Amino acid sequence: MVEFLQVNFVPVLFVGLLVFLMMGFPVAFSLAATGLAFGFLGMEIDLIPDVLFQALPLRVAGIMGNETLLAIPFFTLMGIILERSRMAEELLETVAQVFGPVRGGLAVAVILVGALLAATTGVVAAAVISMGLISLPIMLRYGYNRTIATGTITASGTLAQALPPSLVLIVLADQLGRSVGDMYQGALIPGLMLIGLYLLFIAAVAIVKPKWVPALPQEARIYTEKNGSTGHWSLLVLMVFCTAAGYAWSQVHESFMQYMTGRTTPSPADEVFIMSVASASILALLLAMLNRVTRMGLLSRLTEQVTFVLIPPLVLIFLVLGTIFLGIATPTEGGAMGAAGAFLMAMTRGRLSLKVLKGALESTTRLSIFVMFILIGSTVFSFTFNAADGHIWVEHLFSKLPGGALGFLIFVNFLVFTLGMFIDFFEIAFIVIPMLAPVAEKMGIDLIWFGIILAMNMQTSFLTPPFGFALFYLRSVAARHDYVDVITKKTIPAVTTGQIYKGSIAFIVLQLIMVAVIMINPEIVSGGITKVKRLSADQVENMLDIDTVDYGAAPALELPAGEGDLQLPNADAEDEPAPNLDMGQEKKAE
Repeated sequence: MVEFLQVNFVPVLFVGLLVFLMMGFPVAFSLAATGLAFGFLGMEIDLIPDVLFQALPLRVAGIMGNETLLAIPFFTLMGIILERSRMAEELLETVAQVFGPVRGGLAVAVILVGALLAATTGVVAAAVISMGLISLPIMLRYGYNRTIATGTITASGTLAQALPPSLVLIVLADQLGRSVGDMYQGALIPGLMLIGLYLLFIAAVAIVKPKWVPALPQEARIYTEKNGSTGHWSLLVLMVFCTAAGYAWSQVHESFMQYMTGRTTPSPADEVFIMSVASASILALLLAMLNRVTRMGLLSRLTEQVTFVLIPPLVLIFLVLGTIFLGIATPTEGGAMGAAGAFLMAMTRGRLSLKVLKGALESTTRLSIFVMFILIGSTVFSFTFNAADGHIWVEHLFSKLPGGALGFLIFVNFLVFTLGMFIDFFEIAFIVIPMLAPVAEKMGIDLIWFGIILAMNMQTSFLTPPFGFALFYLRSVAARHDYVDVITKKTIPAVTTGQIYKGSIAFIVLQLIMVAVIMINPEIVSGGITKVKRLSADQVENMLDIDTVDYGAAPALELPAGEGDLQLPNADAEDEPAPNLDMGQEKKAE
């Protein structure tokens, strides 16, 4: 029995973890209990040294003092404050008025607002519940297809996993031993591409099945002018003007940053993009404020509404990410700045009450404690796993896979996708990633690229049955019984669980397509990350302005006659008495 356990310790360890989980224990406590129980078992069978577990308290203390993880409560608090201050409601109402006149406009509004909420809240539950409460009744009111409506809401809410400042990116950066800023930079372009893929899907549905995504009727458009116009031309002119200003900034960004910071390396593309959009957004806000103060009436009601509702959270997001990308602030400092900005935005709108603040702090504390306990439990489990050379066992297991690094990536993505059907992304990140990361690094796979692929894959865990969390979030706020709409006075049938599940299928496929695109084109991720430029010795010498001085040849050493040849002691010579090195004795003798 002892010999069997010594040979198969790692597989038995995983079986023990499954037993604890099936008994109904929480994941954090199951991980810790499995790690401790099998750690003691390993010491009894002489597989794990007794002194090794003396370092475990230091590992746990290191987790408690990890400053990188402080970004999680800061970004969570920022998002919850903005969500509790009814920002989502105002955004959905405003963006729906912009895109409402076209087919699929409501779905486009849900996707764009979902992306914006993702970049502010970073929490899937808040985004899905908010949009489910606000947008789903409107979409059902005007005849949207049930599967398209529910799928769009749940999928848009999951964008919080892919777009910075995503919580999963912070966790993955910690587990992979990489910079959070690099993870944010690497995820920006894939996240934007996924949004574009969602929008293309809605456009295709609007062309093929226009009755599934009808436009808003005329009576539902509330920001019309006195002359009956919608005000879209005014919005278009402002967008064109500010876009031109943003493009102008992108042309001078490089020289400006070189002048301000003194750096010689070229600016990353995502940094230029964020700062350009931020400058364009600030300009639009200033122009709208000037128009309102001076009462010139140059902007339509719709334009003013879009500017005052949409621009402040955009500016907050871009400034937070911009300071991180520029290296001015760490992700923790950026999260703190974002939380402070959310406080100010809620205060200026008169939405920051003691009740809102208390609820936001309570939710933030719960999530932070949940993450911390999961991390401590996974640390105890991985400690025993590594002590038993589990990483070597995993490495040998994956080395037998065909296809090399590509085969490894395909298998890992299949594994993560399957696990996502049953467990939360936090559990996947804390249990699976520490085992896979060393194997990936040994195969020469860039860990930033590896992390972005897994983050995009883990996004599907919120949509895949039977335990798709986003599906249950929407199920909790969707109508369970038929009801009478307050505006149209028509009876709206209830939303079934099958319709919610069916609506997620198309978007799961889109997410998997995005995973494949990132795997095939690594430059999508690595292109936005600043590479360290290696300098030669000559370049370093030139930068330091070191002048080499020729001092000529060294003068020849003139020895006295007869001393030109150095005589080495002869081993065959008779031993001579050693000289007396005690200077004190010599002085006494004298």
